[in-house]
Amino acid sequence: MIRRLNIRDLALMDRTELELGSGFTVVTGETGAGKSVLLGALSLLAGNRASKTIVRKGAEECAVEAELETDGDKRFDEVLKLLDLPLCDDGLLILKRSVHGTKAGRISINGGSATLTQLQQLGELWIDFHGPGEPQKLMRAETQLEMLDLHAGLAAPLAAYRAGWRKRNELIREAEEAATAERLSEDEEAFLRSQLGKLDALDLSEDAIAKLERDHARSSRAQELAALLGQLESGLGSDGLGEVLPKLLKAGDDVARIDADANVLRDRLNSLAAEAEDIRADFARLGRGLSGDEEAAAALDEKMNSWLEFRRKYGPSADMVREKRESLRRRLASQGDVEARVTKLKAEAAKVEKELRKQAEVINATRTKAAEKLAAAARKMLGSLGFKKADLRIEVAVAELGPHGADAVRFLFCPNAGQDLLPLDQIASSGEAARVMLALKTVLAAVDRTPVLVFDEVDANVGGEIGAQVGRELAALGKGHQVFCVTHLPQVAALGHAHLVVTKTQDDKSTTVEISPVHGKRKDRESELARMLGDRTSKVALSHARELLDGAK
Repeated sequence: MIRRLNIRDLALMDRTELELGSGFTVVTGETGAGKSVLLGALSLLAGNRASKTIVRKGAEECAVEAELETDGDKRFDEVLKLLDLPLCDDGLLILKRSVHGTKAGRISINGGSATLTQLQQLGELWIDFHGPGEPQKLMRAETQLEMLDLHAGLAAPLAAYRAGWRKRNELIREAEEAATAERLSEDEEAFLRSQLGKLDALDLSEDAIAKLERDHARSSRAQELAALLGQLESGLGSDGLGEVLPKLLKAGDDVARIDADANVLRDRLNSLAAEAEDIRADFARLGRGLSGDEEAAAALDEKMNSWLEFRRKYGPSADMVREKRESLRRRLASQGDVEARVTKLKAEAAKVEKELRKQAEVINATRTKAAEKLAAAARKMLGSLGFKKADLRIEVAVAELGPHGADAVRFLFCPNAGQDLLPLDQIASSGEAARVMLALKTVLAAVDRTPVLVFDEVDANVGGEIGAQVGRELAALGKGHQVFCVTHLPQVAALGHAHLVVTKTQDDKSTTVEISPVHGKRKDRESELARMLGDRTSKVALSHARELLDGAK
């Protein structure tokens, strides 16, 4: 969940810092007060694209920062590791993003510089938006499939299936490469074998290459190195410190006998003498390690020249040279019995595909059964959310074998009696889509792992008892998620575990937006609910507001 949120110079907002908690948070305010600023801040942190016009007038840039508690969810560190970004410290994910008015913005994740794509990949893990103007994940076929698979508990079977799918595709790719590879001439084949022989003669491990470069540097400058080592050994030995230090040590002993306070200094002088002798001995060992063997030096030169040649051709890294070596090996191997190799690879791919089809049948049966249960539970929930005559079906149709099995999944919906069931993206309005998602999220709450859910206008076109039911479902969803909802309904607002009020202040020179928590101030919250009911000064509205809050306990 989001623990802390800082917003600076975003749209009409100057600076705001919010301490947020778990559960259901409602966001209210006058129409046009700027409630979208909070959603805009969360959208920035989710990795959505933004125009430079969001920077507050008079400011150079806007910035948003959030601390998220991951509650030990290993998925976050797994993704961060793949993205080569710092891992979460003490379960905290720190996101920062700025948008500059004239220059490129900046993004950091846990203190490491990041890209918008990386921010988006993390956003897929921690937040879902539902409402107008935001990515409607529910409309995407892949999201519908994910929700069904989540309900069906297919994580383990799908992981095994996808591993087989990758193996099948790799075998097909190898067969295609082998079948289309051009035949090499005798000279070309001889050259490649020569190159491969030279590459095989080199140890291309990182440690071996580092040692080769280090040994060659010592060998190529052996005379200069020997002269420098000689100077050091001489200076540290009998011609230098070795002659001076004994006299200094004796003087130190004499001083210590006269003044006991000098004992510590005498001991430090003794340590200095011992350290100087150790350093001299180590430099001497380096000098003895220099080889004067011309044949060994020539062999080292030859190996270094080979490495430099291959690094220039295929490098610059040892990884890239090793990759080229394996590519040459495959290229030469393909010159054998091409037809036999292609036949073998295709047979292996067909064997894997046969097993995949068996797995896909089991997955299909599980999905079909789960689709009926999920749709029935969602229809029941939709009835309580104001869709008295709505229908929702989940269609699982046969499709070509693919990375997720052999099924095409569609969510079909009709909001009113007498209408045809059609795909959600063809029939549902933004408010309807938000309530359908709310119904599905409520049903899937026990297994859905997205921690932060944001609903905008989920209560559009509803009121009274239905509005109160929407609020109750959001509050229930807040037991396992951190839920934010921008609402105009007092029935919904009263049910929030936390309540943020957005206010807009204007004078002749400027306009500013502020967000203030009122859930800790009963009178302020009653006043806001009374405003939503029609008049914050009305005794009747204030009385109704108190009833709503009392009823929400």
